[in-house]
Amino acid sequence: MAERERRFTVPHASGTFRSRSQVMNADDVDRAIRRMAHEVIERNHGTEGLAIIGLQTGGVPIARSIAATLSEIEGSAAPVGTLDVALHRDDIGLRPVLPQAETHIPINLDQQTVVLVDDVLFTGRTVRAALDALHTWGRPSAVQLAVMVDRGHRELPIRPDYVGKNLPTSRDEMVDVQSDGVHIGELE
Repeated sequence: MAERERRFTVPHASGTFRSRSQVMNADDVDRAIRRMAHEVIERNHGTEGLAIIGLQTGGVPIARSIAATLSEIEGSAAPVGTLDVALHRDDIGLRPVLPQAETHIPINLDQQTVVLVDDVLFTGRTVRAALDALHTWGRPSAVQLAVMVDRGHRELPIRPDYVGKNLPTSRDEMVDVQSDGVHIGELE
């Protein structure tokens, strides 16, 4: 579960996610990744000049899957990196900095088209922080956003370019993206 969603829970919640329903299974997630990869190829006319960057922690496995699918389809690999945005957030003192969440960007991003990848798009604040963090690694020619789930409730004018599933939710619901699928539930 994304840490950013924990702050919208009721104060007495212990932080254990309880799934109420599964909205996508593992096959649905795989199909969404394949579809998003095809959309990335179509929009960018191939993979030349692309860099796939997963946001720590939930976006990293999805970014790797998208990159592997791009390589399978196109026969050429796009570089894959990871980006930790913790120090660029506007709520930096309210969230823990995870030592296992590191930034690793294998190339200079100047003149590259960067596809930022995250698991759940909610308020847009993580993506805003990612845009700030990204520019310490170069000046991309374009930045595109891919998310497995767009759940709405945006607080900033941010819109994804590639979406696995639009999933309208209430603010107090939680969305959990794992390898076995996407679950909706709440924290206990």
